[in-house]
Amino acid sequence: MTNRLSDFSPMAKQNWRPGNMLYPLPAVMVSVGDSPDSYNIITVAWTGTVCSDPPMCYISVRPERFSHSIIERTGEFVINLTTERLARATDWCGVRSGRDYRKFDEMGLTPVPASVVGAPLIAESPLSIECRVEQTLRLGSHDMYVARVVNVAADEAFIDPRTGSFDLAASGLMAYVHGGYFALGRKLGKFGFSVEKKRRGRR
Repeated sequence: MTNRLSDFSPMAKQNWRPGNMLYPLPAVMVSVGDSPDSYNIITVAWTGTVCSDPPMCYISVRPERFSHSIIERTGEFVINLTTERLARATDWCGVRSGRDYRKFDEMGLTPVPASVVGAPLIAESPLSIECRVEQTLRLGSHDMYVARVVNVAADEAFIDPRTGSFDLAASGLMAYVHGGYFALGRKLGKFGFSVEKKRRGRR
């Protein structure tokens, strides 16, 4: 198998109007609220990492969304990664409003108290990232919440008891691509594989 870009013919490109075409993205369920009667879940694809030290990430939420006012009030939220098993719940929580439904109950999801923030974790998620808002950017259609990661809760089912390593890939994570949800495919390599020196075989 070749890995030289020169072996592939260039393809013609079309210019489109500016738009959000950065894919794939994580489709995450963001849990909010500071008491059981205010707990809610919003599905977000506009999310990502912005800094390693201190650890910080962001979500962008439309002001008209029900969870927006809760985040504005509490300044906290939890980013819960989603899996193939959570695909239906992820989609449902994105198209239904917390004004009309108690989403944890409707989807059979389990709210679990977080270690640091008031918002709950979703027990069924393999990884939950507790966040505290540090800056809010009013950008237009969305408000961006830049937040510090104050705790990460990992599902013990994916932790190797012998080594303590966390195999998040084994949880069946899914991604969002231009309106669709996709299971992640085969692993192509690990970080740095392109410059890794090959080990010489023993003689």
